[in-house]
Amino acid sequence: MTQLSPFHLAFPVDNLEAARHFWGEVMGCPEGRSTDDWCDFDFYGHQIVAHQAPSIVARAGHGTNPVDGDDVPVPHFGIVMDMDDWKALAERLIAQGIAFDIPPRVRFEGQPGEQATMFFRDPSGNAIEMKAFADRSKLFATE
Repeated sequence: MTQLSPFHLAFPVDNLEAARHFWGEVMGCPEGRSTDDWCDFDFYGHQIVAHQAPSIVARAGHGTNPVDGDDVPVPHFGIVMDMDDWKALAERLIAQGIAFDIPPRVRFEGQPGEQATMFFRDPSGNAIEMKAFADRSKLFATE
């Protein structure tokens, strides 16, 4: 298997200090380079950048798409984690009182794509999905 290259994702926030607290303290992502207008974070080895852009956040719509009985927020982003790390994160978020769009649960139970998933939002309303597979080799399985 080829080693994955880190992805880069820039997203709008309406309050950089709230984003700094959420991504740094709540999610545990180390902060990298930053200015008064943006902050880099190490998101499990990937580079995400919160950009101060309140006018974009104010215009952003939030739709959903039905998936296995849930209304999944669209757009969203996240990471595929090891199951033990996913469970630890779910416990930490619950303990911190994070409001979930979709609480931690198992989706597609008994099917090739069975996965643990949870959806929540950062302080600017950006939807985040964190997921895990008992067997990561099933990430793209169809049968």
